Amino acid sequence: MLAKDVMTTSVVTVKPDTEVSAIAQLLLERGISAVPVEDASGDLVGIVSEGDLIRRTETGTDEEGSWWLHAIATSSELSRTYVKTHGRHAKDVMTRRVITAGPDTPLAEIAALLEKNGIKRVVIIDDGKLVGIVSRANLLHGLAAQRTAPVSMNDAALRKSILEELRTAGVRDGYLNVVVSDGKIRLWGSVETSEEKRALSVVVENAAGDKAWEDNVRVVPAMVARSLWA
Repeated sequence: MLAKDVMTTSVVTVKPDTEVSAIAQLLLERGISAVPVEDASGDLVGIVSEGDLIRRTETGTDEEGSWWLHAIATSSELSRTYVKTHGRHAKDVMTRRVITAGPDTPLAEIAALLEKNGIKRVVIIDDGKLVGIVSRANLLHGLAAQRTAPVSMNDAALRKSILEELRTAGVRDGYLNVVVSDGKIRLWGSVETSEEKRALSVVVENAAGDKAWEDNVRVVPAMVARSLWA
């Protein structure tokens, strides 16, 4: 399987001048742990994760390290730390080195990137533009599908059509993932209401036709969903 077969395509982004307080609120509201930062041209310039917001002056968590670490730090290092803990905008706190991959990157390579860099997600870039994110959860969804052969164009097209139809049906896909392998549809994640769950079932039943499909989606409150997908 490839990154494009499991990636989340509904990616929330912010701009370099987005305020830190707004980013924190966005992370809480959407139940996500990071947001990519795009400039005015739509180019990826960084990412802000929960880890980037751990030490902040507003919460009193910007304590200085031991005196000797402070003593040996260079002026540039001290300046960067100050901007990180006191800056008000995404451009001040974001991590500029973003680990990325292409849509056709095999999941084995994605897994290696996650492990090697100690990160929770890989940003997927196509022709210089952000098209999705593969998280640890997305990776597990792909592995659970136990695919051994390359995903066919039919599988990819079917997944795309389902994702598009879910939006038409009013199903919020922030906590959903759809994996299609060998024509079999597998659903993971959660929705917030029973009405969304029923609409989800109708969409997939119509897409699957006479084929069996796997439903691992639960109806859970938004707060619970956020904790599961953080």
